[in-house]
Amino acid sequence: MNDEKRCQGCGVLLQDENILQEGYTTNKENDLCQRCFRMKNYGEYQVVTKSNDEYVNILKGVGETKDLVLYITDLLNLEQNLEEIRSIIDNKMILVLNKKDVFPQSVKEEKLKQYIEKKNLNFEEIIVISTAKNYNIDYLLKRIKFYQTSKNVYVIGHTNAGKSSLINKLIKNYSTNLQELTESPLPSTTLSTITIDIDEHLTLIDTPGLVDNGSILNHVDRDMVKRINAKKEIKPRTYQLKKNQSIIIEDLVRIDYVEGEKNSFTLFISNDLRVRRLLNLINNSELKDKNKITYQMKYDEDLVISGLGFVKIVDKGTIDIYVDKDVDTFIRRSLI
Repeated sequence: MNDEKRCQGCGVLLQDENILQEGYTTNKENDLCQRCFRMKNYGEYQVVTKSNDEYVNILKGVGETKDLVLYITDLLNLEQNLEEIRSIIDNKMILVLNKKDVFPQSVKEEKLKQYIEKKNLNFEEIIVISTAKNYNIDYLLKRIKFYQTSKNVYVIGHTNAGKSSLINKLIKNYSTNLQELTESPLPSTTLSTITIDIDEHLTLIDTPGLVDNGSILNHVDRDMVKRINAKKEIKPRTYQLKKNQSIIIEDLVRIDYVEGEKNSFTLFISNDLRVRRLLNLINNSELKDKNKITYQMKYDEDLVISGLGFVKIVDKGTIDIYVDKDVDTFIRRSLI
């Protein structure tokens, strides 16, 4: 019996002594810990809380190598600070913009790439993919092989960006390896590094996702997580708002337009989320018990709600947003 055997789903060390600790299995000959087994076969999810400090230390270890790094991010939820990971790791890096299948198809790839390129983060290349639709996966593999400096290639990113889904797609398409990583729409599925041999020339090393503590996904129940995670191409919803009108998304977010000329608000969020417009915000206190943040919008800016998506606002004006106090929001230059 191998005392150092790790779960093939999440990467933690398997153990059969404490059911309350990560890595528990009834038999260390198994390939999966009990958590991954139940997640894979029954859709049950057990929350595991880990410090981002642990993940940052793993990333620093990656930075001490000279290996190629794939940085996976979700197009609908681009991080506010893409440079955060770049500041930890200065290796050769490909930025992979994932989940093109849920992003509006009318948006051109080149426009998305140009938006990122203006940040001057020195990626070797920016590649738009969809693991669900197998889009650009062949091209990505070719570029991995072009840029790799050794057999090892690290896969990094924030939670829920689709790292495990991409690796499973590469295994399925190009490898005889039968290993399969645990996939889940919920945060913190991968808990430790996992090594996957694709072929004799390429080994992928999956890393735990950096946790976005401010993501709305960390503050809603499991059913709402599934609704927030778009499963098909989103259909942008546009509302023409006058001063003193509001938009409410489920019971999650309220956006009040408090000052400005008639304005256009376009929501890029999951089709499964219900949106309502209030025609008079003054006498309606719905969701006003949530944390209020005021933004002075300039022309063509996005209001981003971490984990949920974003709202494109065309003209300048003043908005109040009411949302859970632990959910991050920020303003950026319009992505689209």
